[in-house]
Amino acid sequence: MTLIEAIGYLASALVLLTFCMSTMLSLRAVAICSNFAFISYGFGAGLYPVLVLHVVLLPLNIVLLVRMVILLRKAKLAAATDLSPLWMQPFMWPKHFKAGETIFRKGQHADLLYMVVSGEVGLPEIDQRLSAGDLFGEIGLFSLERRRTQTAVAATNVDLLCISDEALKKLCERNPGLSLYFLRLTATRMTQNASRLPPIGANAPSNCDLGSDRPF
Repeated sequence: MTLIEAIGYLASALVLLTFCMSTMLSLRAVAICSNFAFISYGFGAGLYPVLVLHVVLLPLNIVLLVRMVILLRKAKLAAATDLSPLWMQPFMWPKHFKAGETIFRKGQHADLLYMVVSGEVGLPEIDQRLSAGDLFGEIGLFSLERRRTQTAVAATNVDLLCISDEALKKLCERNPGLSLYFLRLTATRMTQNASRLPPIGANAPSNCDLGSDRPF
């Protein structure tokens, strides 16, 4: 077996190995190694279609790998610190609502996650306002029923960024660290919302309020 043939077998083995990878990060790393191997094999064996294909694929895989590494680092940092959602902005698109407009109603199907860019958003059921930098809509998005648990209204003219549930799902599949981020975010939001609800029985009438004409 010649050296060129050995490189060809190595390149093929690396392609086979990509099907065994459990994460996109490791898959891209192995794919880059296979690109280098195929470039060497294509050049040495005079297989120019193979050479051209992997010369094109190599920078593409490198760019995707770098993007994944950067995104994953930001997500892990956010999950470990202040739950900052700023790293999501490149994957979102803008929407604008005028003051008083309803963004979504309680019980509606949840298909978008929102982030406030400017202005304020009101959640009337729990008497809360969200301002720039706040994410909202994630509880309904990740619930089994996929229904909104609160009504969201533009308290002022508001600029938002949003991302679809499908796009968010793909990001989480590629980067498991994002799932941890949203787990912490959802748990924090549910705890905060629960603390704003009146205690059970707080509005129930006491025995003293039932009237003095009841039988003893």
